[in-house]
Amino acid sequence: MKFPALRMVNLKKYHAALKQFVLFLTFLLAFGCGTPKYHVTKIEGKEIGVTDKNTEVPAIEAFIKPYRDNIDKDMNVVLAYAPETLDKSGEWQCAIGNVMADATLDLSNRVFLKRENKKIDMCLLNFGGIRSIIPKGNITTRTAFEIMPFENSVIVTELKGEEILEMISYIITEKKAHPISGLAFKIGTDKIAEDIRINGQAFDPYRTYLVVTSDYLVNGGDNMNFFRKSLHNYDLDYKLRNVLIDYFREKDTIKAPTDIRISKG
Repeated sequence: MKFPALRMVNLKKYHAALKQFVLFLTFLLAFGCGTPKYHVTKIEGKEIGVTDKNTEVPAIEAFIKPYRDNIDKDMNVVLAYAPETLDKSGEWQCAIGNVMADATLDLSNRVFLKRENKKIDMCLLNFGGIRSIIPKGNITTRTAFEIMPFENSVIVTELKGEEILEMISYIITEKKAHPISGLAFKIGTDKIAEDIRINGQAFDPYRTYLVVTSDYLVNGGDNMNFFRKSLHNYDLDYKLRNVLIDYFREKDTIKAPTDIRISKG
């Protein structure tokens, strides 16, 4: 009479073991049938020289030529004329820097007046951003690209008087001909700025000023950290290079301004 009960117990154990075995197989199948993972085990490369001996050069040249010709055509358009070479030579200001700063202040002001009904007070650019000269003779679109090869945009910043003083102190300390326009001052024997004038008016430390510059400098480029303290920034969506192109196109002859902007007292 005890034998059937024993068979029932063994049968229950068999079913439990079978269930665990099925679950185990299901687990293996689920992971075994997943997406296979591949690993890079070897990388091979081959150098293909593009030289005059390469049979593919004529085909490449034929493909590129129409694009090159169109670019050269645009780049060689004459925009203006320079009676003499304008370069970066100068202690506190340079000929090409004065042209660039004046052009940026002039053309940016036109855009800013229309958009904001306000007038920009001055311009500051960076000496290192000038990458070429304006050679004597014809000024072309290529000239503008050589001077300003970067994609820097024009930004108008609103600075307090104390930031303007910090800016002037920076210029004196740097001893570089950073392009400025609308600003003039004398450097005293103690290396402190004197007779600061903005747009011909005496500097007022208690007011704010609108300064046009580049997005590179607004973001602290060349350690011009005073721009980071601006109260407000206005992006004119106007490339500095395009400012030069528009300025050259508008002017028949490009001459260096002769006014003294920074002097020693």
